[in-house]
Amino acid sequence: MKKFDNSYLSDKVKFIAGVDEAGRGPLAGPVVAAAVIFPDNVFIEGVNDSKQLSEKERERLFPEIISKAICVGVASVSHGVIDSINILQSSLLAMKIAVGRMEQNPDLILVDGNKSFNSSIPVLTIVKGDSKSFSIAAASIVAKVTRDRIMKRLAAHYPEYLWENNKGYASKYHIGAIKKYGASPLHRKTFLTRILNPYHQNIIEFENESR
Repeated sequence: MKKFDNSYLSDKVKFIAGVDEAGRGPLAGPVVAAAVIFPDNVFIEGVNDSKQLSEKERERLFPEIISKAICVGVASVSHGVIDSINILQSSLLAMKIAVGRMEQNPDLILVDGNKSFNSSIPVLTIVKGDSKSFSIAAASIVAKVTRDRIMKRLAAHYPEYLWENNKGYASKYHIGAIKKYGASPLHRKTFLTRILNPYHQNIIEFENESR
């Protein structure tokens, strides 16, 4: 994975940023993106696509990534923006903001997937980049750990959905809780149309108002 990144180094490309996001699929909470630049001689054993790692492994790698990176940028885009501009545009927006928050400007940006954002810096999209690029994989871990921590904090305010376990994803329990209690203020309403039809939502709102 490190060789993949280093293959892009040249006289004009000294700093490469790997960029990835976490949280495109959940029914609640933000989407989070991270951008990471490493020195070309740094390798961290165990860094891989965050989806291939356990939560314990991601948490172990997170501080090592932060400490060994030249810089890291992180950004989140809220559920409200997701409902307004859709999840793809929100993910790209979070990526762009994350890159802008790095203390070092990269010479090249490697983005996981096949969609890009407007940038004055050259951007390369890498399909399945989180399994090919060391810096993208590291970014995927930073984004995932950051978002999971956000959802655990939010779970304390809305305990009925068990976000500390499902992180806002569509688990059987989470779907059942939405049908029972209705959508929270932090749910992505555009994601719930198949779970709560208008008739069902009206019933829940009437019951909540009657309590």
